[in-house]
Amino acid sequence: MEHLISLKKWSPEKIREVLDLAKDVKSNPAKYQDAMARKTLLMIFEKPSLRTRLSFEAGMTQMGGHAIYYNTSTSPMGSGKESISDSVKTASRFVDVIMARLFKHQDLLEMADYATVPVINALTDDSHPCQILADLQAIEEKKGKLAGLKLAYLGDGFNNVTHSLMFGGTKMGMHVSVGSPAGEDYSPRADVVADCTAYAAASGGSVFVTDDPVKAIKDADVVYTDSWMSYHIPKDQEEARIAKFMPYQVNRELMAHAKPDAIFMNCLPAIRGCEQTAEVIDGPQSIVFDEAENRLHAQKAVILTLCGAA
Repeated sequence: MEHLISLKKWSPEKIREVLDLAKDVKSNPAKYQDAMARKTLLMIFEKPSLRTRLSFEAGMTQMGGHAIYYNTSTSPMGSGKESISDSVKTASRFVDVIMARLFKHQDLLEMADYATVPVINALTDDSHPCQILADLQAIEEKKGKLAGLKLAYLGDGFNNVTHSLMFGGTKMGMHVSVGSPAGEDYSPRADVVADCTAYAAASGGSVFVTDDPVKAIKDADVVYTDSWMSYHIPKDQEEARIAKFMPYQVNRELMAHAKPDAIFMNCLPAIRGCEQTAEVIDGPQSIVFDEAENRLHAQKAVILTLCGAA
């Protein structure tokens, strides 16, 4: 039995297998319309969601299965009345696969330890592997390849999306460049950089971290940004963080340093005027809604792979 906990745990070969399947799922949806017939996905939500819930639930429906939405705020697990281990052991008797969108990565690891069905990380404070699989699929669709491309991430380097992009990108032979303010509160974790340096050495890619946004984005094929206010950031820090990150805002001037045919990505939700300007996210280089759509196809591929139904 396999889980999807982090792309750190998946080999380049496994990532390629799922991306190829996601491409086929997108091109030939009817081929998989009964692949999860009479199967049930449990969707455990601690964090808010739009794309995650809709894409997982629609994906199971389109493959002939069923999805159950379970909000921890109204559950014994969320109230502390029942342990994670007992909850997941019980749920495993009823369903075929579990996905969870949680605050603490450690809670997801505990779920995976005790579940007897596959567990999918639909976001934790540590990683967001489903998003990055969808991103890689979108990049490959637009650029025809992954290996050799430069992906520049601008903004908050100390977050789950940045770290997952670094894992996925370097394992697939991309040159991943991160532009973020200096300091451990804003830059990618040192252990992630070290791991990705090793992955890049094996794949022919590279990883580069800088506090200079122009150096980070220079000649990029793909430009990526994400929210400056992740779910765990207190609201009272917003003003200070906006001031800190504003030099990394992806605007027309900064985009001019990327390649002329560079694509722009944001995993959404997005705030125009913060991490990017409206002219960028709503402009011709933006593929944010193609990227969002691929959550459906990539996650179908993950479910099919983990459940042995491909």
